[in-house]
Amino acid sequence: MSQLSLALCAVLCTQLIGAKYTPDWASLDSRPLPEWYDEAKFGIFIHWGVFSVPAFGSEWFWWEWRGALKPSYVEYMTKNYPPGFTYEEFAPDFHAEFFEPDQWAAIFEASGAKYVVLTTKHHEGFTNWGSPNSWNWNSVDVGPHRDLVGDLGVAIRKKSIHYGLYNSLYEWFHPLYLSDKQSGFKTQVYVENKAMPELLNLVTRYKPDLIWSDGDWEAPDTYWNSTHFLAWLYNESPVKDVVVTNDRWGAGCYCKHGGYYNCADKYTPGQLPKHKWEKCQSVDKYSWGYRKNMVLSDLMDLPSIIKDMVYTVALGGNYLLNVGPTADGMIPPVFEERLRSIGDWMKINGEAIYATKPWKVQAENATVPVWYTSKGSTVYAIFTTNPKQYTFQLSTPVTSDKTVVTLLGNPEPLKWAPLHLSGLVVLVPDLPDSPAQAWTLKLDGVN
Repeated sequence: MSQLSLALCAVLCTQLIGAKYTPDWASLDSRPLPEWYDEAKFGIFIHWGVFSVPAFGSEWFWWEWRGALKPSYVEYMTKNYPPGFTYEEFAPDFHAEFFEPDQWAAIFEASGAKYVVLTTKHHEGFTNWGSPNSWNWNSVDVGPHRDLVGDLGVAIRKKSIHYGLYNSLYEWFHPLYLSDKQSGFKTQVYVENKAMPELLNLVTRYKPDLIWSDGDWEAPDTYWNSTHFLAWLYNESPVKDVVVTNDRWGAGCYCKHGGYYNCADKYTPGQLPKHKWEKCQSVDKYSWGYRKNMVLSDLMDLPSIIKDMVYTVALGGNYLLNVGPTADGMIPPVFEERLRSIGDWMKINGEAIYATKPWKVQAENATVPVWYTSKGSTVYAIFTTNPKQYTFQLSTPVTSDKTVVTLLGNPEPLKWAPLHLSGLVVLVPDLPDSPAQAWTLKLDGVN
């Protein structure tokens, strides 16, 4: 065993005697999810890296160009760059010269987001901090020449927003990874020398509230040493009591093991899951990273975003909405507009989202389709279609003489009448203009 292997083992091989969590899924999966995460409901995802320089197609640019040899990517490079140009040559143009972390944090705060997850390293392997295991392929040695992870973290925490870090375990073209892959993952040279040291460095240096793991699917969790890392994270790390993790820790793990479940990208369950989950969605429907060739019709509009978030929260999930900054460090104005508009809607309707729980019934086809959330004895009925009539009928809530119905944003109680056995009909005033096309009825004192 190498000296590095021994050092890693000393860190990761948690002392089993007296340890609260042991390095096996039965133990790790028993850890309660820290409460802040379920209460937060809404977060911002940020995909930012060297792929933001070519800004063509998607953040998988390098793989599509050199790995899959996708014709549109090959043609783009042939037309725009000289023969022999390498992907690594994009890095010096990742300047981030207009990156103002406090400005980003202000936008995220205005959106109503309660947590932010930054891509620290995507599958290209470029790290957005000065990783000692990524010489000359990180944001301190080349490109911005600054610690992007650290700078944004300081700004985010000033706003009392939780800070999470995305990390890809694998790297498409790293020679050590390719060598391990060639062995059928019977060797772990890449894990011992690159993947795990970087993950430990991220945790100890930046103390994230959330780790969004990815790039795990080609190899089993035993190759990645995932259970040993998580046992250390939950037992010994500086964030052991607050940190939240997802489910991408090895082939076959997602939707099965980990803190909360991402399952597949843009996961949309058809019914209430039994385990806490998160839907990651991107404003740009075709890419997570910034694309120079995106057009307006490629983007989710505000009503679609709000409807998607309401659906997710009603089914007990969190909604993580992605934006892709430009290589010069700007959040494109169209993305900023979407985020600020979400925040405007949340200022009125946020109490129906934050810290809520799924109700006994998650949805019904009432006067118009309705999604329910709840908080204590209060039930919220969120509708994303204007009924264009003065009465609104709900069939599920059971009323009493203490029931009070209000429209969020309108302080006056609404008149209502019970229906036979269960349900009620509400007299609704003219609905205020809502660019989000979504309104909420608050029902206090219903069963």
